[in-house]
Amino acid sequence: MKKELEGKVAVVTGGAGGIGRATAELFAAEGAKIVIADLDIEAGEALAASMGDAAVFQRTDVADAAQVQALVDKAVAHFGGLHIMFNNAGMSCAPFPRFLDDTLADFQRVMGVNLYGPMVGTQRAARHMKDHGGGVILNNASIAGMLAGQAMMTYRASKAGLIQFSKSAAIDLAQYGIRVNCLVPGHIRTELSSFRQADAEDEVAARVEVAVSDVYLSNQPLKRRGLPQDVAEAALFLASDRARQITGITLPVEGGVTAGDPVNHLQDILEARARAMSG
Repeated sequence: MKKELEGKVAVVTGGAGGIGRATAELFAAEGAKIVIADLDIEAGEALAASMGDAAVFQRTDVADAAQVQALVDKAVAHFGGLHIMFNNAGMSCAPFPRFLDDTLADFQRVMGVNLYGPMVGTQRAARHMKDHGGGVILNNASIAGMLAGQAMMTYRASKAGLIQFSKSAAIDLAQYGIRVNCLVPGHIRTELSSFRQADAEDEVAARVEVAVSDVYLSNQPLKRRGLPQDVAEAALFLASDRARQITGITLPVEGGVTAGDPVNHLQDILEARARAMSG
């Protein structure tokens, strides 16, 4: 069988770990040539080396437009083109202060990485794709961009902005044969979602992981913690020709979190009524 991405060239930002790494490996397994972009030089170079001729690494700060342009240029120069741009790189805003206590000191950096970076990545990739038969752009948002909640206001705003930008870019770039879609992961088991202290012992870290997972799953209909590979599979579909008629969508990969509240409130109400009537 022909591989899904045979003959394609893809850029994956934040590609040295987590969702980015899983996607880079899956894309390569499906025939694509990969440019891995990340700030982690050691991890990025090691991953590229493990993938042989299928990958090359480029250190990139996505909040720097010149570095993003250099990344696109690298893909074209090294592999002869660019067909898929996965703007995956992102950052959190720990220690998650409540809004009234938030200094907003990290606003520029979080917005730079989570929103400006994908916008520039989309623009610079599309400028090449426009004159070379079109292409696919994927942006990686978060359920925090769809669901309102406490704390993490800058992060939530950056991801909400990315979702809206992706839809608008899909409309703007459609005339050039460029598809733009947005992935929305939720509760995926990555370093950003582990809440693990860097110096924690393995036993303590394991307990923290279990405790955190229990909380994550409490508002998730599917009682299974998502893995980076789950998002990579969704990215593969949207990047492939199987999704050739799909653009401008927001695709949640989150076990049903954004579908609605999984708690059976009607049952709770009926039980509360029964208790009140019996008392």
